[in-house]
Amino acid sequence: MKKAINFIGARWIFIAISLAMISAGVVGFVVNGGFNLSIDFTAGLNQQFRIDPASRQVAIAEVRQALAGLGRYDLQAVGNPGEQEFVVKVMADRADSDFQTRTETRILQLLETAFGMGSVAIQASDFVGPRYSQELAAQTIWIMLVAVILILIYAAFRFRFIYGMAAVLCLLHDALFMLAVNAVFRIEFTTTTVAAVLTIIGYSINDTIVIFDRVRENRGLMRDADLATILNTSITQTMGRTILTSLTVFLSIIALYLVGKGDIKNFALLMLVGIFEGAYSTIFIASPIVYMWSRANDRRRRSRDLAKYGRGVGSGASPAPEHRREEAAEPSLPEAPGEPVAATSEGETAVEFDEPAARAAAQALPAPAPQQGGAPVPAADGAYVRVQQRRHKKRKR
Repeated sequence: MKKAINFIGARWIFIAISLAMISAGVVGFVVNGGFNLSIDFTAGLNQQFRIDPASRQVAIAEVRQALAGLGRYDLQAVGNPGEQEFVVKVMADRADSDFQTRTETRILQLLETAFGMGSVAIQASDFVGPRYSQELAAQTIWIMLVAVILILIYAAFRFRFIYGMAAVLCLLHDALFMLAVNAVFRIEFTTTTVAAVLTIIGYSINDTIVIFDRVRENRGLMRDADLATILNTSITQTMGRTILTSLTVFLSIIALYLVGKGDIKNFALLMLVGIFEGAYSTIFIASPIVYMWSRANDRRRRSRDLAKYGRGVGSGASPAPEHRREEAAEPSLPEAPGEPVAATSEGETAVEFDEPAARAAAQALPAPAPQQGGAPVPAADGAYVRVQQRRHKKRKR
C-alpha cells in the first residue's frame, strides 16, 4: 500500500482555516444586517410577467429602472432571454392590510407607463403572508434538526457514539460554512437554499461514513497500530474515491450553474460551494474530531484510574515499594565429609560420599518454608531460603 498521508498531524492547521471561514461569515452576517431573506421567509408578493418582444426589446436594467417606484424589491430574468420574462419580488408591509391588491396594480401601472399599454402580460402572482412565512421558517429549522438527529442515531448505531458525534459536528461545520457564504455574498435565502443545504448534508455524510467504515475495517487489520495511523491510512485509501466522486458531481453542477436562471442558479452556486466543503470536511475535520475525542477519553480514564488505584497499578493490590525487594539468596550447604581426590578432566572435584554423615548434617539444618508456585518464600528470620538437592557422584580416580 502507498504511504499514508499524515492528515492527523496537520489537524490544527485545518481547524484554524475552518474557524477563520466561519468567523468571516459571522462578520458578514453582522455587517450586512443578516441574511438576504426572500418573501418565503419575510412575507410579500411574487409576480411573474412578460413583456411582448414584438412591441419592444428591453434589457433587465430598463425593467429595474421602470420599477424603481416600488421601494424594496428584487428582479430576476427567467426562461429564454428572447421571451423577456421576469420575476419581481416585493417585500410586504405588515401595516398595510391591502398590500397585495395595491402592489399588483402598482406594478402593472409602472410597466405599462414605461413600455406601453398592452405590452405587459401578468403570468403568475403569489402572495405569502406573514403567518405563513413564520411557519415556513419554523418548519425549516425543525426539518434540519430532525435530519441531524437521525444522522447521529444512524452513525452511533453503525459505528460508535464518538463517530456519530464527529459526523454531526462535521455536518454542522458544512451548514455553517454554506450559510457564511450566503451571508457574505448576499445570496437570496429561499427554500431553494434550504434544499441545497440538506443536499450537501446528505452528500457529506455519505463520504464521512465511507471513511469511518474503512477505519472500522482497519482497526481489525492493524491491531498493533495506534489510532492516528489507522485514521491516516483510512483517509489515504479512500482519497481517490472522494476526489473522483466530487469531481464528477462538480462538473454536473457547473453545467447547471451556466444554463440555470434565478433560484436554480443560486442553488447550483451553493451546491458548488457545498461539494468542495463536503469533501474538505470529511477529510480534514471529521477524522481529527474522532482522534481528539478519543484522546480526551483516554486521558480522563487514566486520571480516574490513577485517583482510584494509585500510580503504577494495573489491577489488584498495590505492589511493595522498590526498596523492600531483595534478591533471594541461595545458602550453601555444608560440605559432606569425605576424602577429596584429584580434579577430573573437566575441572570438577569428586568426593567420597559418606551417607550417614550427610544424613546427620541434613537433619541439623532448619526446616525450609513451603514453596508457593516455585518462588522463594521468606523463612522465620526474614531471609529467603531455597532448598536444592544435590547429588554427588562417586567418581573413580
